[in-house]
Amino acid sequence: MAVEPTSVSQTLTNPILEGSLTAFLKNLDYLQSGSGASTFTGIDTSTYAPQIAAESAMQQQARTAAGGLGSLVGPDAYQQFMSPYQQEVIDTTLSEFDRQQSINRQGIGQQAIQSGAFGGGREGVQLAEYDANTLAKRAQAQAGMLQTGYQQAQDQALKQLQAQQGLGTYQTQLGQAGQAQQQAVLDASTIAAKEAQYSPFTQLGLVGQQLAQIQPGAFPTQTVGYQQPQAPVSPLSTALGVGTGIASIGSKLGLFG
Repeated sequence: MAVEPTSVSQTLTNPILEGSLTAFLKNLDYLQSGSGASTFTGIDTSTYAPQIAAESAMQQQARTAAGGLGSLVGPDAYQQFMSPYQQEVIDTTLSEFDRQQSINRQGIGQQAIQSGAFGGGREGVQLAEYDANTLAKRAQAQAGMLQTGYQQAQDQALKQLQAQQGLGTYQTQLGQAGQAQQQAVLDASTIAAKEAQYSPFTQLGLVGQQLAQIQPGAFPTQTVGYQQPQAPVSPLSTALGVGTGIASIGSKLGLFG
């Protein structure tokens, strides 16, 4: 019994690409083995670990200055802004006040002499009323000057507080801007370090994509035909074959009934 030939199709690598594929696989093995190690050691992630920019000098100064703002908001904050010459001004003003009041008091006595009432009860009542009014006016003048000095000191303390707060805000904003810039530098450095670690894999991946996208026609298909060899004939088959042949001949010649 004859055996029909069998055809097998095989896709063979284009000889032009064989060198590229061989180099690709060698580089892939090299990366997987971790630069010659027996096992894959992985990527060194410590080279691109996230970094946080330190606080800027201006931020530190603003925080330090903010700690001293308590002296500007307390109940005694105004005292540091009181004029050192206030008491001298008050004393001088009251001294002049007393001098004027003394002159005016003498005028009451002169009027009493002129009217013939010097040393009388009427003069005494007038002087008593004058002295009481003088003390009241003196106390009022002193209180007014103290209040004015206090209010001015309070205003100065508030202005100083607002100025310090404004300066602190400005310094904080500048400090944050500087910190953000430094953070951007650190982030860029981290990205560059990560790209450097992944660069061999990225480059090899791009090469692999290009090789994979090559059209199938670039890999010629070769059809190889072959015929399976026949099994050797056994002696029994040969004997049976010979016997069958003799019987056929004898039958034709009428040798067997």
